[in-house]
Amino acid sequence: MKYSALTLALQGLRNHRGWRPAWRNATPKKSYDAIIIGGGGHGLGAAYYLASKHGIRNIAVLEKGWLGGGNTARNTMTIRDNFLYPDNARFHHAAVKAWHTLSTELNFNIMLSKRGMTTVLMSERDLSDAQRMVNTTALFGAEHRIIDLAELQQRLPMAASPERLPIVGGIHHPDVVLARHDAIAWAYARAASNLGVDIVENCEVVDIHCDAQGVVGVETTQGRIATRKLGMAVAGHGKQVAAMAEVTLPIETVALQAMVSSPVKPVLDDVVVLRGFNTYFMQSDKGELVMGAGTDPYPSYSQRGSPQIPESVIAAILQVFPMFERMKFMRQWAGVLDITYDNSPIISKTPVDGFYVDVAGSGGFKTTPLAAKMHADLIANDRPDPMINAYSLDRFATGRLILERASYGNR
Repeated sequence: MKYSALTLALQGLRNHRGWRPAWRNATPKKSYDAIIIGGGGHGLGAAYYLASKHGIRNIAVLEKGWLGGGNTARNTMTIRDNFLYPDNARFHHAAVKAWHTLSTELNFNIMLSKRGMTTVLMSERDLSDAQRMVNTTALFGAEHRIIDLAELQQRLPMAASPERLPIVGGIHHPDVVLARHDAIAWAYARAASNLGVDIVENCEVVDIHCDAQGVVGVETTQGRIATRKLGMAVAGHGKQVAAMAEVTLPIETVALQAMVSSPVKPVLDDVVVLRGFNTYFMQSDKGELVMGAGTDPYPSYSQRGSPQIPESVIAAILQVFPMFERMKFMRQWAGVLDITYDNSPIISKTPVDGFYVDVAGSGGFKTTPLAAKMHADLIANDRPDPMINAYSLDRFATGRLILERASYGNR
């Protein structure tokens, strides 16, 4: 069924009782040409591109819970392009562009909203780093611009006077967009299911079976399933899943917290970053203020986080925007983030033939369409696209690390 205004009108006349399920609730078969572990945006996207671009349709996506119930739904929806290292700048710029055609391609409203991002600079060091970022990202087509105090106050009129804080200027990044996080999972699930992909929820992988030639299958809570090609896209649990195949990933897992206020009328269009406080916030389409900062300072698999982070976020925002002091909070949560030692992604083959991994690095929602497409290409062709050559797992052995400064805030 194609979603359209005409379809919506016809279903309205039928009391909306004619809608088909968005995806099939499949029972796993004994074997598949390829299996993807992880039913978030990256895993479902990889399955969709394997089916649509590479003609491999005998695929299963195995999700231990429900679709969109993991880290895909535990982020703040921001899609940005402000990375410094050339490989990352090139990759993230292409990823941002890929979002703009996704609703049309998948026939699903992902609620893409162009906002722009304004970063408040609070020291001469921040200003120097910002100028470097503007010059570097311009080489790869991204648009950033240093703005003075007058323009900063014009863009953020609700901010306190710069005289009360050491604010020296700002950066405006007009290409930042927001997208509805769980809609990405639903859109890819629907599109992949329409192409014959089996999506199996409540099916946890508990072991990966290998022989001398590589992967031969997985053991799950719904039985053993055979395959010779296995992709992994399990944000927050990559180290444990890879270890089932005796592959060691150079990552640590930490909680990344966020919180939202009760809704208010529109007061803010841009995503705002307070550079000196390592804090960001924006207003959602529903009117909530969505806020967050860096990760908790210790490894954790908890989806709650610690109280110190929300306290520091609130204190930072009120320093610059005291008008929000009477806002009431509605909820707080944490996503579980796999961070590589160089703050850059891993999309790579592994020492086990037929086992391929997509590890998000410094936070993967913003790269979803491109990372999923590159992961699918890697699985189908058993070699990396030139776009992701630098994201190979062996860089940690050769020393060719991608030390991305733009992601240090997550440390």
